[in-house]
Amino acid sequence: MSASSGVEMYSEIQVPTPDNLVREYAILVKRIAHHLIARMPANVQADDLIQAGMIGLLEASTKYDGSKGASFETYAGIRIRGAMLDEIRKGDWVPRSVHRNVRSVSAAMRAVEARLGRDATDREVAQEMGVQLEEYFDILKDSNSGRLFSLEDLPAGDSDNTQAPTPDPLEQIQKSHFQEHLAAAIGHLPEREQLVLSLYYDDELNLKEIGEVLGVSESRISQIHTQAALRLRGRLIDWVDEK
Repeated sequence: MSASSGVEMYSEIQVPTPDNLVREYAILVKRIAHHLIARMPANVQADDLIQAGMIGLLEASTKYDGSKGASFETYAGIRIRGAMLDEIRKGDWVPRSVHRNVRSVSAAMRAVEARLGRDATDREVAQEMGVQLEEYFDILKDSNSGRLFSLEDLPAGDSDNTQAPTPDPLEQIQKSHFQEHLAAAIGHLPEREQLVLSLYYDDELNLKEIGEVLGVSESRISQIHTQAALRLRGRLIDWVDEK
């Protein structure tokens, strides 16, 4: 091969443009959206997730730097999923009374567990709040159906750090410490709550599938999942921004 032909071949190698990346990876947006929608409350629409995901993909296509190590698909996947979750959180139209009730549940759990030195039961939390058990379950239902309320609500660091050449040491230490506290808190949850979280986040089953595995209704799994999230928020109060 002559030197001139080598130069010609090299000159034909093109770096993908943002438009090309968006067209090529649009299917990734739909895949992530349909994966998430099975795990979201009924009021979350796939079209809304896809629209938000496409914005995330567009931003990824303009900010991606291949020299940082991560593949574009990996980087874009993180940005797409983050954009979808941000859109869900921005769509929070839940009445303030629901948020107050959520904080009350978390505070009641902390109070009962501090007093008894063990996990608080449903009935004990309801009694601490001064409500009937069915009303307590309704509060859990409202919390879960009104907005995304799960481990994704807990701070876990900025996904943009996958491209940072020199991450902030203090930020990395804080993230590491949070993850240690989160893992410890999960390890001290009641056994059934641990199992539900494991099936939901590790095995990626939806609430209906988990109910079939455990032999209980989907609504009961929803209660357990929400209660686990609230219990974690109470135990990680120093890490969570309670508004």
